[in-house]
Amino acid sequence: MDFWTDYIETEVGCVTDELWGSVENDRFDQIFPSRLRKLSQLCWTPVVVASHAAKLLVRKPGTRVLDVGCGPGKFCLIAAALTDGHFTGVEQRSDLAKAAKDAVLRECIQNIEIIHGNVTDLSFSRYDAFYLFNPFEENICQNQSIDRSVPLSGDLYIKYVTYVAAELCAKPIGTPVVTYAGFAHEVPSCYDCQVSCFAGDLKLWVKVREAIPNRPFATIRHRSRRITANRAFSKLGKSPIEDARAARRA
Repeated sequence: MDFWTDYIETEVGCVTDELWGSVENDRFDQIFPSRLRKLSQLCWTPVVVASHAAKLLVRKPGTRVLDVGCGPGKFCLIAAALTDGHFTGVEQRSDLAKAAKDAVLRECIQNIEIIHGNVTDLSFSRYDAFYLFNPFEENICQNQSIDRSVPLSGDLYIKYVTYVAAELCAKPIGTPVVTYAGFAHEVPSCYDCQVSCFAGDLKLWVKVREAIPNRPFATIRHRSRRITANRAFSKLGKSPIEDARAARRA
């Protein structure tokens, strides 16, 4: 893990919160329609965060990275421009998937694929590394959802995080996952956090052991400042999985 430790100390250590709202981030968002630009601060990965996440995930040319819930493709666009990896984004909202595909075509970037579909229809076996920017919690905090164009529920939250955790469990030791914001509850207990930066919002997890049968989930090891600062999310308690199950039983 020396590479990641050295990288984060030399490249990220001096980054400050002000960069999250930088002019560069606003300039990049101009490639999206105005409606999507308005969602950027809450919903899309900041430029500086995406650049560091991409470099943490892609350690050799051709690394295949899956962005789960890619939105309009902002992370994929930045990461593909900065690294030699290949990036696939999966997005269930048709308008966001179209915006991502349009941006890829307009910018003529070759190493990106955008899939309009549900993550549960996708096998993780094709990919080497994974990026998750809090993709599922709108199911249990619906006042924070992008819109109501897709079904949202506590049951779906459980379904999605269970599926992702199981797929990640099946990956080989050494598989990297980067999460930004949220609880990182999709990351199973066989992964350990190796790097934490941006006030703990960006985390690199690496699979270090085989999964224990019937224990796919980790305890909550990551509570993002971006989430706890938001009153709607801070009411979730210690386990969003338990909260979702409780809501289903009610």
